[in-house]
Amino acid sequence: MKVIIMGSGRVGVQLARLLVDEGHQVAVIDHDASALTNLEPNFKGQKIVGVGFDRDVLLKAGIEHADAFAAASSSDNANIIAARIAHNIFHVPRVVARLFDPRRAEVYRRLGMLTISSTTWGAERIRELLTSAEIDCIHSFGSGEVSLVNIEVPPQLVGRMVKDLTVSSEITLVAVTRQGAAFIPTLGSQFLDGDIIHVAILASALERFKTLLGLSEGG
Repeated sequence: MKVIIMGSGRVGVQLARLLVDEGHQVAVIDHDASALTNLEPNFKGQKIVGVGFDRDVLLKAGIEHADAFAAASSSDNANIIAARIAHNIFHVPRVVARLFDPRRAEVYRRLGMLTISSTTWGAERIRELLTSAEIDCIHSFGSGEVSLVNIEVPPQLVGRMVKDLTVSSEITLVAVTRQGAAFIPTLGSQFLDGDIIHVAILASALERFKTLLGLSEGG
């Protein structure tokens, strides 16, 4: 997979490292040559000095053959411009823009662009850690609107069924791990002592989920 990353700050460098380690072909663009030194000296990808939305720079990075483009600089404006050029002009199949302003991220998401608001995601993740110590959030989707959580079945749920923990469009039980083996349950599957349940949950439904589990205050 050919991936172009604009921005060699902490996010861009970490992303480049992960992708290279997975065997992908990576090119990193930054207008500041010194910023590219953030990449390891033995970085196997391509380092390009230039503006990430300049046509010649993008062509040098191989955007005509790119499978993905990540706009991860520290500027929302630059990220949006670069992402739109990659998406609309060069028709890169997968384009993601990092935005600090969650309001702008939502606007562009509605226009069909993939955006990540680190501000919103970070706030949601911190809230989860502060308020849901009993629940292990292993992944967040979008800007934190949906999370995948793990939790051991509490005593109150032992013997009850999956349907008792399911709320349409808000809480969906994805899988159950029982004695080390995972399976996809039906609505009629019963919970047993020691089960680990894996649940997709809407952020706004977290308190409702905790109430169903008997973990809410006073619950």
